[in-house]
Amino acid sequence: MTNNWRKIRGPLVALVFLVACTSVIILGQVRKSRFDPDGSFWIHGDTPTSFSEFGGINLNAKKSRRLPKAGLELKNGKLLRFKVLSVKPESFTFTTVVVSKISYSFSGRFLKGGVYSAGDLDTEVPVLEGVLTKYKAGRKVAEAKLSFVYFGGT
Repeated sequence: MTNNWRKIRGPLVALVFLVACTSVIILGQVRKSRFDPDGSFWIHGDTPTSFSEFGGINLNAKKSRRLPKAGLELKNGKLLRFKVLSVKPESFTFTTVVVSKISYSFSGRFLKGGVYSAGDLDTEVPVLEGVLTKYKAGRKVAEAKLSFVYFGGT
């Protein structure tokens, strides 16, 4: 019995060590990969004239009372809710409902991962980029490749 134990003790210790290291790596990756961009996104830099009414894109998956309702917000306070929405770390797309014959679509990507509200994001550094398209009565009337900065609310 002692000889058998000696034969398997080394490989067994190595296996236990390997499982422990793998578990630490996997658990660390799960924590790092958490993604939550809830908050508002505003155009970085000058707003194109064709989007002068644009206020911001609001994400609020948890329906937090401290954040604006989800949708595309216009400067006049109107909110165009999302009709179709896909939020993933590698891509972000949406189409809004039509309000007063106007709707918008967006196709882009996040430039940073993590939990946006937990980070100390610089309001001058873009975290989202993509193409914003405006439609009037179903016809494309404006399109622009834009960068957006993050605002997590007050």
